[in-house]
Amino acid sequence: MVSPLDVVKRLVLGRPFRSDRLGETLLPKRLALPIFASDPLSSVAYATQEILLILTLGGLAYLHLTPWIAAAIVVLLAVVVLSYRQVVQAYPSGGGSYEVVAKNLGPLPGLVVAAALLVDYVMTVAVSVAAGVDNIISAVPDLNPYRVAINLGFIAFLTAMNLRGVRESGRTFAVPTYAFVAGVLVMIAVGLLQTVFGHAPVAESAHYEIHAEQAGLGTVGVIFLMLRAFSSGCTALTGTEAISNGVPAFRKPKARNAASTMAAMGVIAITMFAGVTALAMISDTRVTENTCDITGFPGDCNSDPQRTVIAQIAAAVFGGHSIAFYYLMVTTALILILAANTAYNGFPLLNSILAQHRYMPRQLHTRGDRLAFSNGIILLAVVAGLLIYAFDGSATRLIQLYIVGVFTSFTLCQAGMVRHWNRALAQADSPQERRRHHRARAINAFGACFTGVVLVVVMITKFTHGAYLVVVAIPLLVVIMYLIHRHYLAVRAELAVDDLDAVLPSRVHAIVLVSGWHKPTQRAVQFARATHPDTLTAITVNVDDTDTRELARQWEDAGVQIPLRVVESPYREITRPVIDYIKRLRRDHPRDVVSVYIPEYVVGHWWENLLHNQSSLRLKARLLFVPGIMVTSVPWQLRSSHRRDLTKIEHTPGEIRRGITRAPGTHR
Repeated sequence: MVSPLDVVKRLVLGRPFRSDRLGETLLPKRLALPIFASDPLSSVAYATQEILLILTLGGLAYLHLTPWIAAAIVVLLAVVVLSYRQVVQAYPSGGGSYEVVAKNLGPLPGLVVAAALLVDYVMTVAVSVAAGVDNIISAVPDLNPYRVAINLGFIAFLTAMNLRGVRESGRTFAVPTYAFVAGVLVMIAVGLLQTVFGHAPVAESAHYEIHAEQAGLGTVGVIFLMLRAFSSGCTALTGTEAISNGVPAFRKPKARNAASTMAAMGVIAITMFAGVTALAMISDTRVTENTCDITGFPGDCNSDPQRTVIAQIAAAVFGGHSIAFYYLMVTTALILILAANTAYNGFPLLNSILAQHRYMPRQLHTRGDRLAFSNGIILLAVVAGLLIYAFDGSATRLIQLYIVGVFTSFTLCQAGMVRHWNRALAQADSPQERRRHHRARAINAFGACFTGVVLVVVMITKFTHGAYLVVVAIPLLVVIMYLIHRHYLAVRAELAVDDLDAVLPSRVHAIVLVSGWHKPTQRAVQFARATHPDTLTAITVNVDDTDTRELARQWEDAGVQIPLRVVESPYREITRPVIDYIKRLRRDHPRDVVSVYIPEYVVGHWWENLLHNQSSLRLKARLLFVPGIMVTSVPWQLRSSHRRDLTKIEHTPGEIRRGITRAPGTHR
């Protein structure tokens, strides 16, 4: 019979993969696009909304600035896509921005980029899921009280799917991604055709008036409002770098396939963002953070939340109760939630590289049953879930923490690529190669300047709205990674063998810890004797005089050929007297090694552990910190452990469902 935990694990994750099947998990371009590009593709669902939200702070008079801000974002997106195509081709190993910066600008800037990306990936999960749930609530407002629970449920689903492996999650997420892209493109085409034929769509909020929070802005105020709207709209660029981090997951030729996928992602994202923004302006869509600021909004300030911008446009184009409207709402919600999958692939990969370089715990470099970096996936889910809980699942509040990490990595990466091309130019031989390098350097230099300006704008406009948390988090992560790296270096230096003779001890003193005369003690004594130590002693702690005298009598009657030494314990402690005895032995023989043998019970149920082995656990925990001490556990398997062992057999998923068992050692 299989344990319930094993059954649940296999049903959720599937059968484990052998290490030699890693090549089978590589992705074709049709699956790589929804896996690595779902975040920038989905950003069109809320990037326009973020622009409108900020501009309406000054009132309706400033909404005419939306096309100009959107145009600047389109140019910026094109520049970033072109720049990262250079990264993919120059650094196909999958390190992305971190590898570029670390190799060209140094380890410290590399850690800054790594920390910024890690923060960005966590924010991608939190913001994408929260925005997806917003669209679900736009279609079904009665779900609003359960916002946080729904958010956490989707994070759990995404985590389970990614633990099953990259390829399998790609198949699951491909259909919603392509369905969303098709739905938005159809909506844009239909909306523009309606406009051309004189029946322009009109949003449900077109007749609403908005009370400006910052009325009567001067020139400086208008500029600041535009910059803030621009920085909020730059959420359209989030996730653009994910493909450069995921190049190893592509099929060969990896760099070429990754570059093609990035180009396709850029064209689709720009088309959809520009189309949605155009329809928002045509349909006079209104949106504001506070419904109390809207004149004509049904209900009071405690009424149902406004529909999102894309929901209002879809209702204007297709009708608010049409099949097409609900289709787009469902696919929008799905793509926004699945956009978090970009982070679920980038975050574990980056952590794996950092762990390989000793900047993160080594466990993050280990692949799980399905050849995914399971520890990184679980860590991402936990941190993102905590953010969702802390910010009540509010996409508007969470998005203020966004973007800072994105543009930090953009800017430093492009600066690193400029230095890369400078080195390449110094080694170039042919004029054709030099022209190619000059062109690539110009693209990256322009990208570095452009994204650097945007980073400054984002820092200024978002700092007091929550971005200060990210500004604190990035340096804190850098310090943590530096301390982890220093620890690993110190351990490696300490463990390095510099004197082979020093490894050999002068003598070995064996000690068997005895609590009573029984089979576990007998096995420990026999095992200790089999190692042929220089001296062998059994010790027991005198907690109860009667028990100690009975043990001495049994020891003598059994004719055990090693001495039994009684250690007094007037305060009825066990651990301290044993530790003191061993330390005295070490002081008397500083060049010798003391090997301590501890008999232990092996039980089959968790509750049995509470009844046994507590003293041995405390002793081992203390002895491990005493230099020159070797601790050996001598197990004795109780019957319950034998029964549990018989149930641990291999099953196929079908056999688990049918309840078929197979005895150990039998063949299929």
